Amino acid sequence: MRILILGINYTPELTGIGKYTGEMAAWLAQQGHEVKVVTAPPYYPAWQVGAGYSARRYQREIIDGVTVWRCPLWVPGKVSGLKRIAHLLSFSFTSLWPMLAQVLWRPQVVMVIEPPLVCAPQALLVARLSGAQAWLHVQDFEVDAAFALGILKPGISRTIAQAIESWLMRRFDRLSSISLAMCDRFTGKGADPDRVALFPNWVDTDVITARQNRPDLAAELGVPAGRIICLYAGNMGEKQGLELLVEAAERAQADPRIHFLLCGDGAARARLERQTAGLGNVSMAPLQPLERLNDLLACAHIHLLPQRADVGELVMPSKLTGMLASGRPVIATALPDSLVAIAISNCGLVTPPGDAAEFLSAIQTLADDPGRRAELGKIARKIAVNDMSKNAVLSRTFGHLTECQ
Repeated sequence: MRILILGINYTPELTGIGKYTGEMAAWLAQQGHEVKVVTAPPYYPAWQVGAGYSARRYQREIIDGVTVWRCPLWVPGKVSGLKRIAHLLSFSFTSLWPMLAQVLWRPQVVMVIEPPLVCAPQALLVARLSGAQAWLHVQDFEVDAAFALGILKPGISRTIAQAIESWLMRRFDRLSSISLAMCDRFTGKGADPDRVALFPNWVDTDVITARQNRPDLAAELGVPAGRIICLYAGNMGEKQGLELLVEAAERAQADPRIHFLLCGDGAARARLERQTAGLGNVSMAPLQPLERLNDLLACAHIHLLPQRADVGELVMPSKLTGMLASGRPVIATALPDSLVAIAISNCGLVTPPGDAAEFLSAIQTLADDPGRRAELGKIARKIAVNDMSKNAVLSRTFGHLTECQ
């Protein structure tokens, strides 16, 4: 089968959507499908184009048997609401031309990854010109999230944006998202429920394993010996609510057992570095290469997953799968019955968003009880192996694809 994928994020990005799109495309190629990807140069989460790539010219490469077209992209030096929109529009414009060129290839499936939704029209156009199935896969409902975060202001602009979003979604042959609650949002936006399918994120449980703690790596990353390590690893952006970690660390200074290890990159990193500069119980580390991810996750005694309340129903953090696969308990901030609260109900603790006192109390509860930490970690690993393994998720999802042709 000939499969064309359009998305702004792709391998070799180590976190977020690009990681999953890259693994999906490589897996499809391994199954014997012809796969082409139209994407941007890697820039996330540092918001800086990676070495060896250009933000100004088109590039073509072969990665894991997949033909990848890199399109020019404007990457703002400092991210804001309007600049983020301009950034996404720049990719929508530059990716149009290589997408149209694929009509001659006659793809059988055209899949577009949201965000960005602004690329959906060209994916629909290419699918219709090719006679292909049009598939929209939503990792984040970016329109809803943009208004929830205040990036876009409510009013007539919201009405127009949501009307356009609904119109576009109703025209796709197949719609998918990463949780049942997010799938339900499609029908709330007017989509045909028969076209909606669950396509969750996954984890390679052969790569991410439940290993013994890594005090040697923890020491290299600045953690004093003998501490209970509370790890946040991943994108340092605005929707993560990372200011909660700063406040929790400030409150935890009187407890010498607990140490916060914050590892990653993103728009909020510089601010976090300033806010934690005087805290002896916090270490900041850069984003680690993929080959060290398993070792990094094994540094943790407890994984931390803060979230802002206003986006808790709109996104499912991609980092959660790796946390669970590492066999460690998770402490998350989430509203009751939210996506995250349900996901970790049996393998971690949930506290109210924005409540640093409750968050620290949950940390101390697990710090006091190594037996409970071990038991929750075993459950987390079992959930990852049984429900989130890469081959199982992709086989289920693309097994249905042939039936839909």
